[in-house]
Parts: sequence; structure tokens; C-alpha cells
Amino acid sequence: MSEEQFYSVSSSPHVHSGASIHGIMRDVVIAMIPAFIAAVIFFGLDAVRLTVVCVASCVIFEYLSRRIMKRNQTISDLSAVITGMLLAYNLPPSFPTWMAIVGSFVAIVIAKQLFGGLGYNPFNPALAGRLFLFLSFAFAMSGNWTDWNYINADNIAAITGATPLGMLQESTGSISFLSSNSNILNLFLGRVNGCIGEVSSLALILGGIYLLWRKVITWHIPVAYIGTVAVFATILYVIDPTGNASPLFHLFSGGLMLGAIFMATDMVTSPTDKSGMLVFGIGCGLLTMIIRKWGSYPEGVSFSIFIMNAATPLLNRVCKPKMFGLKKGKA
Repeated sequence: MSEEQFYSVSSSPHVHSGASIHGIMRDVVIAMIPAFIAAVIFFGLDAVRLTVVCVASCVIFEYLSRRIMKRNQTISDLSAVITGMLLAYNLPPSFPTWMAIVGSFVAIVIAKQLFGGLGYNPFNPALAGRLFLFLSFAFAMSGNWTDWNYINADNIAAITGATPLGMLQESTGSISFLSSNSNILNLFLGRVNGCIGEVSSLALILGGIYLLWRKVITWHIPVAYIGTVAVFATILYVIDPTGNASPLFHLFSGGLMLGAIFMATDMVTSPTDKSGMLVFGIGCGLLTMIIRKWGSYPEGVSFSIFIMNAATPLLNRVCKPKMFGLKKGKA
């Protein structure tokens, strides 16, 4: 080897972990399968319809947009598949098919490809598509619930046609019933109204464990997010247990587990440093509980993650790690 060759250094990274975008996305798809199975069990063919429509639409829109923009095709990296699955998981079971296609267009073309594609989008594409649908088709996004009936000795009236968080906000169910062990078990398993992929906390937690095992995500954002919600909800419950639902109710209701495990951890739109991840997760948790408690909308997960996505560039600057070899106290 010549001296010139010996001192020739290529650009970073110099050591590769062996991970690939396709491999990471494949693991995420695998992790989302338990939630899909639960969705089919509880919502039947509607869950299949929405998932297939959103995934197919996202893949087609990605292919067409890359072709029109004359960029290399990226549909094989499976990121469009994940966007489609996440978008479908954030939709009510009876959501119209054509609206789901519109949401897929917004998620892929506007929120992702117009910014340059994967790695350049400032906001989670599925989250952007979901918020667009909520703001544009509010009734369809909040009025297509399956009528589960919950009747027990403590809650004589049947509670139907509303999500648990909606019942809490509208006071259509007693706090004692919503916080009861039987209702918490339904929330954990998924026997409740809600978007098709968010109802089963058990299925989502299983997917999260798989992602942690495969080292696709780290514990920092999910633990900080879920832990902040738990602490906030506990404080409210201790202060006034008759006017606030239990911490377990808040942990297992709505889209908290879906958001904390699969959406807030998006590596493109979340901080890169571990300290930034913790701040990001805490911010998501605080905003979620503030919206749930005092907001006009019963759920705050989507809005909180979207807001913290906007704060990610700042967190990356403030929480950037110390350069290797830099002595303490040196700038």
C-alpha cells in the first residue's frame, strides 16, 4: 500500500452498523402486526379495508410523486407502507374509503415528498395526514365509532357510540366506572371504541418490546412520554379522584401507546441525542395531558407530537452531545 493510499480517508461513517432503511422499516412493520390482528378481531373487515386502502394509496402516491419529480424510486424501503399503516391505525373503523385516500395523498405527497422525501420531512407524514383529515372532516373522524356496550352494576346505563376519552370529557360515564378494574381491562385489551390501531394497548406494547429488542428504537421517548402522562394523571387523581380518571385510564385510553411507541419515536422527526429524546418525550406527555384535561378536544396525542416535531431542530441544537475528545468546560 502506497503512502497516498494509506492516508486516503473517505467521508463518514467509517464503521457501519449493518442496519439498512429497508431492514429497520421491516422491523417496524413486523412490530405493527399485533395491533393489526387486534384491529381485525375488534373491528372486522373495516380494519382490513382501511389498512389495505391506506397502504396501497401511500405506495402508489410515493411511486407517482417520485416519478413526476424525476427522483429515484424509494417504495422498496417500506417507509410508505409504514405511513399507510400508521394512518389507517389513526382512523375510525367506519371512515369513508375516499377520505382515507385523500389522507394518504397529504401524508405522502405534501408532508413527505414535497420536502424532499424520507429524511427531510419535518413532521411525521402519517401524523400530518391524520391531522389534515381531522381538521377537514371532523365529523367523520369523530363520529364513526363501533357501538360497544358496557353495562355493570356501577354503571346502569349503556355507554355506546363514544370513545372512553370522549365519555370522560362529555361526562357521559361516571369517573368511578371509567376508572374501574373491569373498564381498565377492556382498555388494555382493546374492547373499546376508538381508532382501529390504537385501542389495544397490549398489542402495541408487544410491538414496542419487539422494537426495543431489535434496537430500532430506544426507551427514552416512550418512557419519558408515558411516564410524564402517568405522573401528571396521578397528581390530578390524588387532588380530585371524583373529577379525574385514574392514571391507568389515561395510559391505556386513546392513542397514547400508539403515539409514544410508533409515532413519537420516528427517527426523522425526533431528536437524535438521548437528552433531547427525554425532553421531547416529556414535552409530548405534558401537552397531551394539558389538552386532555383543559382542551376542547378529548385527545391530545396527535397535536402534542406534531408540536414537538416542530421543536426537534431546536432540541437537536440545544441537546447536542459533546464532541469526542473535547475537555470539560471547553467550548
